[in-house]
Amino acid sequence: MPHLNSKAQHTNPLFNKEKHPKLVLVGQPNCGKSTLFNEVAGYRSMASNFGGATVEFTESHVKIDGQTYDLIDLPGTYSLTSMDEAEREALRYLITKDIDVMINVVDASLLSRSLELTLQLMELEIPMVLCLNMMDEAERKGIKIDHEALSSRLGIAVVPAVASKGKGISDLFRQSYNVAHNRILANHIIGDQDVESVIAGLEKKLSKQPLPQRISPHLLATKLLESDPYFSEILGNELKAVESVVVRAQKKLVKDHGKSADEVIASQRHALSMNIFEEVAKVRKPDLHWRDRVDDILMHNVWGYAFLILILAVFFNGIFKLGGWIEAPLTGFFENVTNYVLTWTWLPDLGRHIVIGIVQGIGGGIAIVIPFLFPFLMGLALLEDVGYLPRVAFLMDGFMHKIGLHGKAVIPAMLGYGCNVPAVMATRILESRRDRFIAALISSLVPCSARMTIIFGLVGIYMGGTAAMLIYLANFIVLGVLASILSRVMPEVSPGMLFEMPAYQRPTLNKALHKTWFRLKDFFTIAWPLLILGSIILALIEYLGMEELINGLVLPITSILGLPRIVGLTLIFGVLRKELSMLMLFQALGTQQVSDVLSMTQILTFTVFVVFYIPCVATIGALAKQIKWRSTTLIVILSLVIAIIMGLLARVLGAIIW
Repeated sequence: MPHLNSKAQHTNPLFNKEKHPKLVLVGQPNCGKSTLFNEVAGYRSMASNFGGATVEFTESHVKIDGQTYDLIDLPGTYSLTSMDEAEREALRYLITKDIDVMINVVDASLLSRSLELTLQLMELEIPMVLCLNMMDEAERKGIKIDHEALSSRLGIAVVPAVASKGKGISDLFRQSYNVAHNRILANHIIGDQDVESVIAGLEKKLSKQPLPQRISPHLLATKLLESDPYFSEILGNELKAVESVVVRAQKKLVKDHGKSADEVIASQRHALSMNIFEEVAKVRKPDLHWRDRVDDILMHNVWGYAFLILILAVFFNGIFKLGGWIEAPLTGFFENVTNYVLTWTWLPDLGRHIVIGIVQGIGGGIAIVIPFLFPFLMGLALLEDVGYLPRVAFLMDGFMHKIGLHGKAVIPAMLGYGCNVPAVMATRILESRRDRFIAALISSLVPCSARMTIIFGLVGIYMGGTAAMLIYLANFIVLGVLASILSRVMPEVSPGMLFEMPAYQRPTLNKALHKTWFRLKDFFTIAWPLLILGSIILALIEYLGMEELINGLVLPITSILGLPRIVGLTLIFGVLRKELSMLMLFQALGTQQVSDVLSMTQILTFTVFVVFYIPCVATIGALAKQIKWRSTTLIVILSLVIAIIMGLLARVLGAIIW
């Protein structure tokens, strides 16, 4: 029978009231870490009902019951054997940083599987608390967990919680404070004796070598037996001194069990997790619920796609109706303000140009962007929180695999509909350099919320919500064809994605509003000031009579696309922020009633071109960081070529329709 190792317990000499205890949240993807983090830290982390949303760690100071903590939310990781950059980020932090308490957040409804990571974390010999999150979901599935028995079995504090409802959080932090103060170390649970004896033998040999101080010999011995390249790299030149011993130990495990050493250790860990689960939990017949049946439809290989199109049609038309209803009176108000400023004859001509530029910049943000951007982000947050976006990702995984991409590429692509920058940053989860390049290209061309405002502010207003949705569909098809071509030009075997499907959840208005603000605040702090500044600059360019010179530089593109010469300047501004293209268009045309100046074909052509052409400066910076400047330059050139081709097709289509 496995038993608990004795563990050190003593007052932490480094722990004092001047030092904030450092608490680190670690767990498997979609276990609710970010939800817990946001519950106590305010909305600073992108908490998603969508595994893999956290790529970098997030930290904040929090104050609970009068005590201040440094709270860190690490990326989700299934094990200490890192498979992608996000998991390596979590592992690096755990073995290199000083940590007072490690809070292992687990999905209680998946306890038996979650315990496999818990057992590995205990080998780090860091003070640890286990948070049994999603207890309500476990009960719905008919799983009743004796958390006190689990605590006794593991030898660490165990706290049941429902982070999304704030239940158990105060108790969790009280327990964490106590564990930090008394420096109660977690130790590994002993499994099968024949396996443990092999690990102990290697551990004894390792103890004679100079080892990294932050890694326990038992953990290092286990990882070397598993042939984990990350830990072998950490050991460096010292590995040569024990390499022969490691090989002999691996051969012994193979001889005794008929399987490779890593399979033997993984099997033991899995069996131990199952045994512990069976000791502390009782399982009854789960309660039947509509959520258990709805996936039969929404994830069906035929009906799933039909419902996806239906849901998107309702989504886009709803945004168009609501945005249009709000936009009309606001636009009229700011046009009246602009006309009023024109009557200020006491102000010099230059002053009037600047004031009008400021008014149009402010008005563009309030009257044009916000009416469409807010409902779009709010709707996206609700679809994400209810659990539908992961279903979309699942449906798209098959598509990704067919065009030759790793299924994980669907995650950054989905993030791109909010903002291209985090989408590009998320491509680091892909191991292959080739997959990262193709995924980065797709992520930078996905219509982000900024492009969305242009789509709805032009095509949506003058052609309707369905037409706006068709532009998204066209973008999807083009990106699929492009990825398929590049995958064949750069052939490589890409496996599918092992994707954990989260349970459906009832979205809360407060959480959706916080998430919307989290995504919207960049518009207020970055984009809107740029809109105002860009509007002032355009006013100055017009005052100085320089617009003809600048428009001439872009004339080859505007003439090919059949757009007025004055549109050229707006395209240059769009590279700073995509919303600037539309705002500058209104300003360059001298009216927000675009249809009075441009034909429907020109409106469609302009919108399609802007959707595909050069990514914004922030996205270009993210691309350079992830895939270097050479690949970034190639993406910029490709995007411009694609934009011209799609603009020409839009011009031809418009000529046929109108």
